[in-house]
Amino acid sequence: MPAPLPVTTPPAGAGVPVRFAAADGLPLGGYLWRHQGPAPQGAVVVIACATSVRARYYARFAGWLHDHGFNVLSFDYRGIGESRPARLRGFAADWTDWGEKDVEGALRFAQACCPGDAVDVVAHSFGGVALGLAPSNAVIRRAVTVGAQYAHWRDYAPAARAAMRLKWHVTMPALTALFGHFPGRRLGWMEDTPKGVALDWAGMGPHYPSSVRRHAPGTADTLAARFAQVSAPILAIGLDDDPFGTVPALERTLAHFTGAARTHLRIAPGDAGVDAIGHFAFFHERFRAALWRLPLEWLTTGARGPQAPGRMASHHHPGPAA
Repeated sequence: MPAPLPVTTPPAGAGVPVRFAAADGLPLGGYLWRHQGPAPQGAVVVIACATSVRARYYARFAGWLHDHGFNVLSFDYRGIGESRPARLRGFAADWTDWGEKDVEGALRFAQACCPGDAVDVVAHSFGGVALGLAPSNAVIRRAVTVGAQYAHWRDYAPAARAAMRLKWHVTMPALTALFGHFPGRRLGWMEDTPKGVALDWAGMGPHYPSSVRRHAPGTADTLAARFAQVSAPILAIGLDDDPFGTVPALERTLAHFTGAARTHLRIAPGDAGVDAIGHFAFFHERFRAALWRLPLEWLTTGARGPQAPGRMASHHHPGPAA
């Protein structure tokens, strides 16, 4: 296990590079937007990225939250971007590691460098599952997820399902077996990805990421219980033209967070005055005015604003079953 990194308070500023330790001591890299004094909003927002999307992709969104009074931490999971080792072949990492070790380390670091701040989370795609795997996720005050799901192929949009299944559940694991990691960058699909993460994605089951289901009896129950300990109200944003983030996909993920009030909001491209948004574009700066106020209002007040775009798909109260 790597020697633990010392926790030092980074200087105030926008997008300051930081290094901190995952829960198992592995060094992770990221960026911090921190106010000189206490955050005006009294909270630090941790951004949990989509699978194999670099933290810097969210930089403008993070800076915008900072401009609106939040401290913000974005970071790369192990094996990606600022947290990539010199060699990915043979590098051990799966989706469970990203949640119970990397998101966990980010939550701890956010508390250490922003003492007194409440901890909020904005999570994209698998990041909305990863936050449920972090042991200390009960500290989260409020959460916003965008397209949060774990790529169970039956939930893909029907019109795209066959092509997506071929791409992600046949081609990706075959190339991963050949190269020892998934060479996503040279294909222009995503960042190069550790083998365990790629195989998790390719081997979906109906309940949890496969790295969770692969654990010994009892351990899986422990991991499942972590989802239930999240009590933060969750705003789950889904885009109607997102072939990953369909209504069934988001509902499948939300069903695990039984201890939280969950609001599932659907947004059509027309709500933002465009023809397409898809799985990634929510965080593009062109949606600053039309869409970014949704997470801002939720993180600020814990509620949707009266003029918020979109329509309600479901609302789940805390309880034993969704």
